[in-house]
Amino acid sequence: MDIRRPSDCELKEVLLLSPQAVFDGTLGEVKPTIEKVKSLMEPLLEKGGYYLIATENGKIIGWILLGASKDQFTDKMNGFIYELFVKEEFRGNGVSKLLMRTAIDQLRLNGYSEVRLSAFAGNQAIKLYESMGFKLRTVSMSLPL
Repeated sequence: MDIRRPSDCELKEVLLLSPQAVFDGTLGEVKPTIEKVKSLMEPLLEKGGYYLIATENGKIIGWILLGASKDQFTDKMNGFIYELFVKEEFRGNGVSKLLMRTAIDQLRLNGYSEVRLSAFAGNQAIKLYESMGFKLRTVSMSLPL
């Protein structure tokens, strides 16, 4: 398995598959259009965020989107994991963990002293994040009306 930045062609493939990543990551609550995904991801990419892809035999099997985020209270800039996705047939083989480790290493090299991320309650990836040392920091709640 190889982890690296995608080519322009590979980036297009990732963006086309990102609606499925959002759908899976939100446990089926959100099914965005490709246009919506692009409107969310393109500003991140323009501000220096970037994808890392995991490939095997020349095919993309997963990716992670990393960049920066400003703390709303302190204005401190932190590294941020915006998206993590592994195609279903490749899950359970450590791809997510390897993508996370690579992203964390890159964010550390970029000078960030902290890495943050958000996840929907009940997302299986939370177990991975906790096993890697992430701690619960905030809780977002909702009340359907």
